[in-house]
Amino acid sequence: MTHVVTEACIRCKYTDCVAVCPVECFHEGPDFIVIDPAACIDCGVCIPECPVEAIVEAKDLAPDQAEYLDLNARLAARWPLITQSRDPLPDADAWATRHDKRQLLSENPEPTLTGVPG
Repeated sequence: MTHVVTEACIRCKYTDCVAVCPVECFHEGPDFIVIDPAACIDCGVCIPECPVEAIVEAKDLAPDQAEYLDLNARLAARWPLITQSRDPLPDADAWATRHDKRQLLSENPEPTLTGVPG
C-alpha cells in the first residue's frame, strides 16, 4: 500500500511532509507535490504533517480522489525529487480550503504563476 497526495495540495504545496519522510519519496511540480508509490514504505509519518490533510492511504481514497493514485505515480516519474521543506506557494492559505482544484493542476515541470482565488 502507498500514500497519495490528493487535490487539497493543489496550489498550496506545503512541504512539512517532505521533511519527515524517511525514504525521500516526494516529487515536486510547480503547484503540487506527489508521492512515488514505488518508494513509499507506507510509514504514515507524513499524514499528520500536512496542514490541509492532503495525504491519505491509497485504500482510504475517496471515490472523487481515486485518479490521484495514478496521477501521483505518473508525475513522480517526471518531476524532480524534493528532500527538504520549502516555503509553501505565496497564496497557499487562500487556496487551502478551496475544492474542485483539479483543473488548476499544472503537470508541466516548469513553474507557473499563481493567483489568489476569487
